[in-house]
Amino acid sequence: MNIYISGRGAFAVQVAEALQDEGHRIAGVAAPRLRKGQSDENNALSWDRLRSWAFARSIPWTDSAELRAMHVPDGVDLIVAAHSHAFLGRRTRARAAVATIGYHPSLLPLHRGRDAIRWTIRDGDKVTGGSVYHLTERTDAGPLAAQEHLFVPPGSTAQSLWREHLAPLGVRLLLRVVADLADGRRIEVPQDEKLATWEPAMGAPPLFKPELIALPGTTSVDGSRWALHAQ
Repeated sequence: MNIYISGRGAFAVQVAEALQDEGHRIAGVAAPRLRKGQSDENNALSWDRLRSWAFARSIPWTDSAELRAMHVPDGVDLIVAAHSHAFLGRRTRARAAVATIGYHPSLLPLHRGRDAIRWTIRDGDKVTGGSVYHLTERTDAGPLAAQEHLFVPPGSTAQSLWREHLAPLGVRLLLRVVADLADGRRIEVPQDEKLATWEPAMGAPPLFKPELIALPGTTSVDGSRWALHAQ
Protein backbone atom coordinates (compact mmCIF):
# COMPACT_ATOMS: atom_id res chain seq x y z
CA MET A 1 0.00 0.00 0.00
CA ASN A 2 1.03 3.61 -0.56
CA ILE A 3 1.11 5.20 2.89
CA TYR A 4 1.44 8.79 4.07
CA ILE A 5 2.68 9.28 7.65
CA SER A 6 1.93 12.22 9.90
CA GLY A 7 3.98 11.95 13.04
CA ARG A 8 7.05 12.87 14.97
CA GLY A 9 10.08 11.49 16.70
CA ALA A 10 11.45 8.00 17.10
CA PHE A 11 8.04 6.34 17.18
CA ALA A 12 7.08 7.67 13.74
CA VAL A 13 10.40 6.44 12.34
CA GLN A 14 9.85 3.01 13.88
CA VAL A 15 6.41 2.84 12.29
CA ALA A 16 7.72 3.97 8.90
CA GLU A 17 10.51 1.40 8.90
CA ALA A 18 8.22 -1.40 10.06
CA LEU A 19 5.75 -0.59 7.28
CA GLN A 20 8.55 -0.62 4.71
CA ASP A 21 9.74 -3.96 6.04
CA GLU A 22 6.23 -5.30 5.39
CA GLY A 23 6.49 -4.19 1.75
CA HIS A 24 4.53 -0.94 1.94
CA ARG A 25 5.68 2.30 0.29
CA ILE A 26 6.00 5.55 2.22
CA ALA A 27 4.71 8.18 -0.20
CA GLY A 28 5.39 11.19 2.04
CA VAL A 29 5.54 12.40 5.61
CA ALA A 30 4.44 15.35 7.72
CA ALA A 31 6.53 16.15 10.77
CA PRO A 32 7.60 19.17 12.81
CA ARG A 33 10.54 21.11 11.46
CA LEU A 34 12.57 20.74 14.62
CA ARG A 35 12.86 18.47 17.63
CA LYS A 36 11.35 19.75 20.83
CA GLY A 37 13.63 22.31 22.42
CA GLN A 38 15.67 22.90 19.27
CA SER A 39 15.74 26.16 17.30
CA ASP A 40 18.48 25.89 14.67
CA GLU A 41 16.78 25.23 11.33
CA ASN A 42 20.16 25.13 9.58
CA ASN A 43 21.42 22.28 11.73
CA ALA A 44 20.08 18.95 10.48
CA LEU A 45 20.74 17.44 13.92
CA SER A 46 18.00 19.76 15.23
CA TRP A 47 15.41 18.44 12.78
CA ASP A 48 12.62 16.16 13.91
CA ARG A 49 13.65 12.53 13.49
CA LEU A 50 10.93 11.71 10.98
CA ARG A 51 11.92 14.71 8.87
CA SER A 52 15.58 13.60 8.91
CA TRP A 53 14.60 10.02 8.09
CA ALA A 54 12.54 11.15 5.10
CA PHE A 55 15.24 13.55 3.84
CA ALA A 56 17.86 10.78 3.80
CA ARG A 57 15.55 8.68 1.63
CA SER A 58 14.32 11.45 -0.71
CA ILE A 59 10.78 11.06 0.63
CA PRO A 60 8.68 14.26 0.39
CA TRP A 61 8.31 16.08 3.70
CA THR A 62 5.81 18.72 4.84
CA ASP A 63 5.90 20.72 8.04
CA SER A 64 3.08 19.21 10.11
CA ALA A 65 2.01 22.73 11.12
CA GLU A 66 1.24 23.40 7.47
CA LEU A 67 -0.29 20.03 6.52
CA ARG A 68 -3.32 20.35 4.25
CA ALA A 69 -5.00 18.09 1.70
CA MET A 70 -2.85 19.47 -1.12
CA HIS A 71 0.29 18.11 0.54
CA VAL A 72 -0.89 14.49 0.41
CA PRO A 73 0.20 13.11 -2.98
CA ASP A 74 -2.09 11.36 -5.43
CA GLY A 75 -2.39 7.61 -5.11
CA VAL A 76 -2.19 7.40 -1.32
CA ASP A 77 -4.12 4.42 0.05
CA LEU A 78 -3.67 5.08 3.74
CA ILE A 79 -2.77 7.94 6.06
CA VAL A 80 -1.20 6.87 9.35
CA ALA A 81 -0.92 9.19 12.34
CA ALA A 82 2.04 8.05 14.45
CA HIS A 83 2.53 10.31 17.47
CA SER A 84 1.04 13.12 15.45
CA HIS A 85 0.01 16.40 17.04
CA ALA A 86 -1.35 17.69 13.73
CA PHE A 87 -5.10 17.73 13.16
CA LEU A 88 -5.99 15.86 9.97
CA GLY A 89 -9.08 17.57 8.62
CA ARG A 90 -11.81 16.11 6.46
CA ARG A 91 -10.27 17.20 3.18
CA THR A 92 -6.89 15.80 4.18
CA ARG A 93 -8.36 12.48 5.29
CA ALA A 94 -10.28 12.24 2.04
CA ARG A 95 -6.97 12.04 0.16
CA ALA A 96 -6.56 8.47 1.44
CA ALA A 97 -8.40 5.98 -0.75
CA VAL A 98 -8.80 3.37 1.98
CA ALA A 99 -8.58 4.90 5.48
CA THR A 100 -6.92 7.33 7.87
CA ILE A 101 -5.88 5.69 11.11
CA GLY A 102 -3.95 6.69 14.22
CA TYR A 103 -2.50 5.20 17.37
CA HIS A 104 -3.44 6.43 20.84
CA PRO A 105 -1.63 5.14 23.95
CA SER A 106 -4.68 4.38 26.06
CA LEU A 107 -7.67 2.07 26.10
CA LEU A 108 -9.98 4.43 24.27
CA PRO A 109 -12.40 5.94 25.09
CA LEU A 110 -10.41 6.37 28.32
CA HIS A 111 -7.80 9.13 28.51
CA ARG A 112 -8.53 10.95 25.30
CA GLY A 113 -6.15 13.83 24.83
CA ARG A 114 -2.50 14.57 24.14
CA ASP A 115 -1.11 13.51 27.52
CA ALA A 116 -2.83 10.15 27.96
CA ILE A 117 0.23 8.41 29.40
CA ARG A 118 1.01 11.13 31.93
CA TRP A 119 -2.61 11.01 33.11
CA THR A 120 -2.41 7.22 33.33
CA ILE A 121 0.53 7.55 35.70
CA ARG A 122 -0.99 10.45 37.61
CA ASP A 123 -4.26 8.56 38.14
CA GLY A 124 -2.45 5.44 39.32
CA ASP A 125 -4.03 3.18 36.69
CA LYS A 126 -3.04 -0.47 37.04
CA VAL A 127 -4.10 -1.36 33.49
CA THR A 128 -3.60 0.60 30.30
CA GLY A 129 -3.12 -0.24 26.66
CA GLY A 130 -3.13 1.07 23.12
CA SER A 131 -5.78 1.70 20.50
CA VAL A 132 -5.71 2.10 16.74
CA TYR A 133 -8.73 4.03 15.54
CA HIS A 134 -10.16 5.70 12.45
CA LEU A 135 -9.67 9.46 12.58
CA THR A 136 -12.74 11.70 12.50
CA GLU A 137 -13.51 15.37 13.20
CA ARG A 138 -13.57 14.58 16.93
CA THR A 139 -10.16 14.14 18.47
CA ASP A 140 -9.45 10.54 19.59
CA ALA A 141 -13.13 9.62 19.23
CA GLY A 142 -13.29 7.65 15.97
CA PRO A 143 -14.25 3.97 15.72
CA LEU A 144 -11.71 1.43 16.93
CA ALA A 145 -9.80 -0.84 14.57
CA ALA A 146 -7.66 -2.66 17.15
CA GLN A 147 -7.01 -2.50 20.87
CA GLU A 148 -4.84 -4.35 23.37
CA HIS A 149 -4.34 -3.97 27.11
CA LEU A 150 -1.29 -4.32 29.34
CA PHE A 151 -0.56 -4.04 33.05
CA VAL A 152 1.31 -0.96 34.25
CA PRO A 153 4.58 -2.17 35.81
CA PRO A 154 5.16 -0.89 39.37
CA GLY A 155 7.39 2.17 39.45
CA SER A 156 6.64 3.14 35.86
CA THR A 157 7.11 6.69 34.69
CA ALA A 158 5.37 8.18 31.68
CA GLN A 159 8.65 7.90 29.78
CA SER A 160 9.37 4.28 30.69
CA LEU A 161 5.78 3.17 30.08
CA TRP A 162 5.86 4.72 26.62
CA ARG A 163 9.34 3.65 25.59
CA GLU A 164 9.27 0.09 26.92
CA HIS A 165 5.64 -0.88 26.45
CA LEU A 166 3.19 1.45 24.69
CA ALA A 167 5.40 2.46 21.75
CA PRO A 168 6.25 -1.16 20.78
CA LEU A 169 2.58 -2.03 21.21
CA GLY A 170 1.65 0.84 18.90
CA VAL A 171 3.94 -0.41 16.14
CA ARG A 172 2.47 -3.92 16.38
CA LEU A 173 -1.14 -2.71 16.38
CA LEU A 174 -0.61 -0.37 13.44
CA LEU A 175 1.02 -3.16 11.43
CA ARG A 176 -1.93 -5.43 12.26
CA VAL A 177 -4.51 -2.90 11.13
CA VAL A 178 -2.61 -1.99 7.97
CA ALA A 179 -2.41 -5.69 7.10
CA ASP A 180 -6.15 -6.04 7.69
CA LEU A 181 -6.93 -3.07 5.46
CA ALA A 182 -4.57 -4.32 2.75
CA ASP A 183 -6.50 -7.62 2.78
CA GLY A 184 -9.86 -5.86 2.61
CA ARG A 185 -10.74 -6.33 6.29
CA ARG A 186 -12.06 -3.10 7.78
CA ILE A 187 -12.89 -3.10 11.49
CA GLU A 188 -14.78 -0.15 12.97
CA VAL A 189 -16.10 -0.54 16.52
CA PRO A 190 -17.78 2.61 17.87
CA GLN A 191 -16.34 3.96 21.10
CA ASP A 192 -18.67 3.92 24.10
CA GLU A 193 -19.23 7.59 24.88
CA LYS A 194 -20.61 6.74 28.33
CA LEU A 195 -17.11 5.63 29.33
CA ALA A 196 -15.20 8.45 27.65
CA THR A 197 -12.79 10.62 29.62
CA TRP A 198 -10.88 13.66 28.39
CA GLU A 199 -7.90 15.23 30.12
CA PRO A 200 -6.23 18.47 29.02
CA ALA A 201 -2.66 18.57 27.82
CA MET A 202 -0.10 19.28 30.52
CA GLY A 203 1.78 22.43 29.63
CA ALA A 204 0.92 22.39 25.91
CA PRO A 205 -1.34 24.61 23.78
CA PRO A 206 -4.67 23.26 22.45
CA LEU A 207 -4.56 21.15 19.31
CA PHE A 208 -4.36 23.39 16.23
CA LYS A 209 -7.09 22.57 13.74
CA PRO A 210 -6.25 24.43 10.52
CA GLU A 211 -9.21 23.22 8.45
CA LEU A 212 -11.79 24.48 10.92
CA ILE A 213 -13.22 27.98 11.36
CA ALA A 214 -12.73 29.75 14.67
CA LEU A 215 -15.85 30.85 16.52
CA PRO A 216 -15.09 33.70 18.93
CA GLY A 217 -15.73 32.67 22.51
CA THR A 218 -16.31 29.02 21.60
CA THR A 219 -14.21 26.23 23.06
CA SER A 220 -14.60 22.63 21.95
CA VAL A 221 -14.53 19.56 24.21
CA ASP A 222 -10.84 19.03 23.45
CA GLY A 223 -9.91 22.53 24.56
CA SER A 224 -9.47 24.03 21.10
CA ARG A 225 -11.34 27.05 19.79
CA TRP A 226 -12.50 25.53 16.50
CA ALA A 227 -15.99 24.31 15.76
CA LEU A 228 -17.13 24.43 12.13
CA HIS A 229 -15.59 22.73 9.12
CA ALA A 230 -14.51 25.18 6.44
CA GLN A 231 -16.63 25.10 3.32
